[in-house]
Order: sequence, then structure tokens, then C-alpha cells
Amino acid sequence: MSLSKEDIESKILHAVNANNEIADSSQFASQLSQDHQSIVGVLNSLVMENIIKTVVLEKKEYLLTKEADAILEKGSPEFQVYSKLPADGTSMNKNDLEKALGVEVVKVGMNECMKSKWIKAEKPKEEAAPPAAGEKKKEKDVFLARAADSASVKDSVAEQLKSIDSLQAKEINDLKRRKLLVESVIKYFKVSKGDNFAIERKKQESDISREMIQNGSWKTSAFKPYNFNALGKPISSGHLHPLLKVRSQFRDIFFEMGFEEMPTNNFIESSFWNFDALFQPQQHPARDMHDTFFLTKPESTLELPLDYVEKVKKVHEKGGYDSIGYRYDWKIEEAKKNILRTHTTAVSSRMLYKLSQGDFTPKKYFSIDRVFRNEEMDATHLCEFHQVEGMVIDKNLSLGDLIGILTEFFAKIGITDLKFKPAYNPYTEPSMEIFGFHPILNKLIEIGNSGIFRPEMLRPMGLPEDVTVIAWGVSLERPTMILYNIDNIKTLVGHKVVVQMIKTNPIPRLDK
Repeated sequence: MSLSKEDIESKILHAVNANNEIADSSQFASQLSQDHQSIVGVLNSLVMENIIKTVVLEKKEYLLTKEADAILEKGSPEFQVYSKLPADGTSMNKNDLEKALGVEVVKVGMNECMKSKWIKAEKPKEEAAPPAAGEKKKEKDVFLARAADSASVKDSVAEQLKSIDSLQAKEINDLKRRKLLVESVIKYFKVSKGDNFAIERKKQESDISREMIQNGSWKTSAFKPYNFNALGKPISSGHLHPLLKVRSQFRDIFFEMGFEEMPTNNFIESSFWNFDALFQPQQHPARDMHDTFFLTKPESTLELPLDYVEKVKKVHEKGGYDSIGYRYDWKIEEAKKNILRTHTTAVSSRMLYKLSQGDFTPKKYFSIDRVFRNEEMDATHLCEFHQVEGMVIDKNLSLGDLIGILTEFFAKIGITDLKFKPAYNPYTEPSMEIFGFHPILNKLIEIGNSGIFRPEMLRPMGLPEDVTVIAWGVSLERPTMILYNIDNIKTLVGHKVVVQMIKTNPIPRLDK
């Protein structure tokens, strides 16, 4: 029966008054048939008013496992095996014993019985016939029989489990070895009288009321002391989502490296800028309905730079710049289809085209924004996510420049051991997948993709022949999940996000 706080408080104070102390709060809780935590709550309340004093102590306790509970109910495996064998000493097939008691019980019990010489194994009465030609040799049946008198056989394991407190160290260790006991450290309190000890706690007032002033009772009332160290009530305010916290850190890194941020406020993009301008063929699998979200209203874009469109069409159909192209009939209808952009590289293609319209100036661009793909959702994939993209435009850049700037960028987010693997992208050549050793996960993980934009993409825009563009991209969600130790993306983004997590998670510290 659960007691009220008032009843528990009364029993504590009477016990301390009678004995000057309570030696063990956990034993006291057992005597009252109460949960120990309910006792601790009342003790803390009394300590605050210096009615009692407490000292925290520790002790070891041994708790029974599920296997031990089963032994108390049915007996130890060895006792079950011995008891199941015929009392007249005749043997019993091990297979029949397993059917009656279970394979695991017989396995453990037979081993312990053999050690104690309670049972013996006997050979089968009749030898099995030799196997026919081509047949496997059958395993011989095992027959078991009692080898000890029943008067000398006692279930000592079950008896030990009933009286754990009186066992010797060796017996405890044997039970722990058999995984019948687990050791637990219990914290408890020794309780004694405080300076304000009384058999009954007098209620302390928290404030002076109008009635107390009128009747003068405030003069003799006891008041709770003010706690000047108590924190005020937290003020509710807005909080940045973990993704935005990591995004802010990434932006700072790009700005430190001298990059400019690209405008990425157009989630809706035409297939031309998202695919065709990047020299991605119109029959590419990424342009299928099962990979891309297509719009129905408006279905097609109304504006495209027609002179540039013609150059893109030509390089797709016939090639150019030492390329033979894709050799297919390029269709403007496909290029005009509106989609939810599948990557922020669509923004990069627009920026490169804009850069090509005037006198060339070397640039460093970056963007961090949302992209959309028709993907199967699981623990690490959603249909929308954030892409972090960097791009450097200058003359005569090489693969070495790309590796160098990648090394610097990833070092700033705490990943220093990089590995590169050749890959294929329609718009970069050479292309490299980026792998990094992450100290938190203690292994190499794929962290991004990179490459040098192809001439078939750059030259139709009008960029000079000696201009090279190196670029790379990573997701924002993956490093955020690593930094915040999140293993399921739905815990980070979507309707399953816990608002309290957004309020309490700290700003990530990237090891720069």
C-alpha cells in the first residue's frame, strides 16, 4: 500500500526520535513496503529545513537474474535432469530428456551433473546398423542414468539463491559465473537529527498574507528562508534548429576562405538549368519521375536565353571542344519542364553563365540550401535535404588545386585524413568521391563528391578556354547527425523532431 508524503514524513521523524537515527534508508523503505525514491524525496524536503541530517552511503547488493528466478520456480538444470531420470537406475535417451525439459536445460544440467557425478552416460544396448553406401554416418544416441543415490543429491544452487546474504565469496562467484546473480551498487542514506528537529514539522509560510497582517499572526509565524541562489524561471524564446546551427558554422568557414554566397531562393527550377546546362543528357535516369519531382502548374518555364540554349543543344547533339556529344535529338520541351531542383549545382550553372557575360573575374562561390529528390525514405534519406556546395573559378586550375582546397575545407570541420576515389559525374571530369576518417565514428565515411567542370558545360556559356572550375558538394544533414550523435534523420528533421531537443542542444564546436 502506498503511503502519503505526510505519513512517510511522520514515520521518519518518529523513527529518528526513537532511535536517534535511521541507519539505512533503503531498509527503512522495505520495512514500510515503500519505494526507496519516495522515502528519498521526503528526506530531501526535511534536510532543506535542517530538521534532519543525512549522509550518503553505498552498499553492494546481488540481484537475481531471470535464469535464477526460473531455478527458484522449477529447480536448477542439474536437479531437473537428475530428477527426470528413472529412479530405478534404468537409462533414458538424451533426446527424450531434451523433449521433456528443453535443449538448453539438458545442456547445462547434464554438464553440472557430470561434474558432481550424479549421472552417467551409457552406451546404446544395440549397435546401430552400418550406413548404406552413400549415406552419412548417423550420430549415436546418448543414454543417461542416475549414478548417485537420491538421498545424497540436493539442489544446493536453489538453496543458495534463497539465502544470498549468508553465502561465502566463493559461492557468490560461482553463481555470478553461471549468470544467476548480478552485482548492483545501492546508494542509501544514514539519517540523524538536525538543528531544527521536531517530532512534527511546523508549516513554514512562503509569503505574508493580508489576513496575517490584520490578525498579527505574522509576528509568530515561521517563514521559509529566501534562496537567493535559485535561478529565475527560464524565459521562453526562439531557438535555432541544430541544422541551422551547423549551417551557420559552415557559412563562417566559407567566409573565412574568401567565398561569396550564391542566391539560392528558387526552389523551383527548369530542367534546362538543373540538367541540360550541366551537360546531363535528357535520357539520364536522374531525370525520370521516380528520381525527380516535376511540377504540373506551371509545367514549363517561359524564359530561357535562346542563344545559349542553341549552343547547349549543339553540344548535346553533336559535341564540340574535343567531345562527340551524346548523339541524340535534343528537345526544348524536355529542357523547359519545371522541377523542384535536385541539387544546388543548378544555381552554380546560372552563376557561371552570368559570370561569362562580362569581363572574366576569378570568383569563389558557395551555397547552402534545400534540394529535393524522389527517394525512398529511411534512417539516412529524406525526400528533401540541404546541399553544401563550393566552387572556385580561375584560370589554369588543376586537380592538385581541387585536392588542396578540399584538404583545407574539411580540416576546418575537423576531418583531416582524406581519401579520394575516382567517380563519374555527367558534368565533371575528372570526378572524385571524398572519404574522410572521422574520429567520432572511428572509420572512413563518404563525405562528399567533387570534380572539375567539363568543357562541354563551360564553353557554351562563353567562358575563356583557359578558365577552369573546380567544385565539390556535401550534405548538411550528415555532419549535423555526427556532431549531435543522431542515428536517424527523422529525429533531426520532420514531424518526429522533439522540440525540447531544439531548445537544449548546444552550438556545435567544429575543430578548426
